[in-house]
Amino acid sequence: MLLKQGTLSERIASATSHAISSGALLSIPTDYTFIEDAGIRFFVRVLASLSLKDKARKKQEQEVEAGRSVNPFLPPEQDLTVADISETHVAILNKYNVMEHHLLIVTRHFENQNMLLTLSDFEALWNCMAEYNALGFYNGGREAGASQQHKHLQLVPLPLAPEGPLVPIAPLLAHVPREVMGTVPGFSFLHVFVWLDRNLVESPLDAATTTYHLYGEMLRNVGLASPRGKGLTPQSAPYCFLLTREWMLLVPRSKEFFDGISFNSLAFAGSLFVRDDQQLDRLKNFGPMNALKSVALKKPDRF
Repeated sequence: MLLKQGTLSERIASATSHAISSGALLSIPTDYTFIEDAGIRFFVRVLASLSLKDKARKKQEQEVEAGRSVNPFLPPEQDLTVADISETHVAILNKYNVMEHHLLIVTRHFENQNMLLTLSDFEALWNCMAEYNALGFYNGGREAGASQQHKHLQLVPLPLAPEGPLVPIAPLLAHVPREVMGTVPGFSFLHVFVWLDRNLVESPLDAATTTYHLYGEMLRNVGLASPRGKGLTPQSAPYCFLLTREWMLLVPRSKEFFDGISFNSLAFAGSLFVRDDQQLDRLKNFGPMNALKSVALKKPDRF
């Protein structure tokens, strides 16, 4: 049975309670700090341990090397399943979450994470976005921070940090014109940003159609391939994509790591993760904005 409107928050809370009691949810404890740089107060989580996730990832890699198919999303773990979001997608809890109520929006049938998003992806995402204020994101490929090949979007509640604006990059967004597709002042790497009509969320289906077409324009704006027709379209390069009820941001990527620190889409919202204090010190010394620049593509002269 598909998700009943207005019940997602309740379903997430219930699924979380069940997953904790069953041992299926393996949350990773963190400390946090802030690093002020380039007009942004970056929110940085310092992970207490990634041993469980590292062990699971190593086991999965060994299975692949041995020629065995490994896909934790097909079928998804029942104790982590939250709801059937649409005919094409199911919502599950992130097994190794560092943020409460972190959802994965997974295609029911296998689609590769290197495929561009479809209208169905946007419909599933907006079905969830309409339920509560959240940040949706997609790591387009390994270099963009994707850890699984099976296509999955992600959704985390706002605000991202316990203090400050809804997203840490908000101070820079205040200077972006609302009338045109443009760029964020202070982002000295290739990207594209667009504001959304705040009323879009009132009609998830219309929101999905509008943002799907804008997504195609954004890809073309930065020189990447856009979706073709109704089928699946392979991406032409890795990228990060972020969406809230008010805006969308797309950043082509050159690599996943800065000095051993993995960056996914959340990094471009100003939310970063490091494994230990040594990584934190390196990030502070280099500067988070320089680190973002180092994993994105260089902004061409026309920008």
